[in-house]
Amino acid sequence: MNRDFLKLKPLEGELKLSHKKGQFGLTVSTRELVLHKPHVNYYTKLEDIISITPFSGEGIRPLRIESKVRANKEMISAEDGVPRYNVYVRKTTVHNRSGLHTLGAMQFVIPIHNEIMKAIGQYGKWDIALET
Repeated sequence: MNRDFLKLKPLEGELKLSHKKGQFGLTVSTRELVLHKPHVNYYTKLEDIISITPFSGEGIRPLRIESKVRANKEMISAEDGVPRYNVYVRKTTVHNRSGLHTLGAMQFVIPIHNEIMKAIGQYGKWDIALET
């Protein structure tokens, strides 16, 4: 696990799923969605999610980043097969090394595995139809 991830503050609701890979992670509880990145977490209440729509990367060049940190090699690719989504929220709380700060409306473009998407739909009380 990346040591630069901040420890989660206590979640609202019951933890259901958590997935971290490389420089990115998502956690879903019965009341919140948490986006993890090194040095920052974004906490969004499920009730504050306005919409989740598929992200179309048409016209955008494939992304591939390689970094070598402490003799480890990490590759991040936008073509890893995980669907990406536009997530629009009314507000979110940012947790960084300076503390907790509430922000207004935000848009995230993030990869979301089907299991995480199903949990968001179930606990956010939405009907989510996933392509299989």
